[in-house]
Amino acid sequence: MDRAGIGKTCLALPGVTLDHPFGDHHDAYRVGGKMFVMVGEQGGVSFKVSDIAWEILTETGKARPAPYLARAKWVNLPDPDAWDDEELAEHFAIGHRIVAAKLTKKVRAELGL
Repeated sequence: MDRAGIGKTCLALPGVTLDHPFGDHHDAYRVGGKMFVMVGEQGGVSFKVSDIAWEILTETGKARPAPYLARAKWVNLPDPDAWDDEELAEHFAIGHRIVAAKLTKKVRAELGL
């Protein structure tokens, strides 16, 4: 999945916004102001995963711990084009749900979640 595909997939999820907190070449996808996917300047993607997915993906070598975000169970894919689009979209949706679940009830209601 390329940068445009990642954007299309993420923005299709409920309540998602896009911003560029680290410059124009980094895309941060957020729900309720909390980031769940980030595309880097060189096209790599980092995203929030469940505890179990983090263990499996990092131990099998399918993904590496995301720089600066590994402690929060984020993984990084240097080449997202090497992954199946549907599998990657599912990981993004799960990350979205994990982050959205931690929002306050008021914010979830405002976002229609």
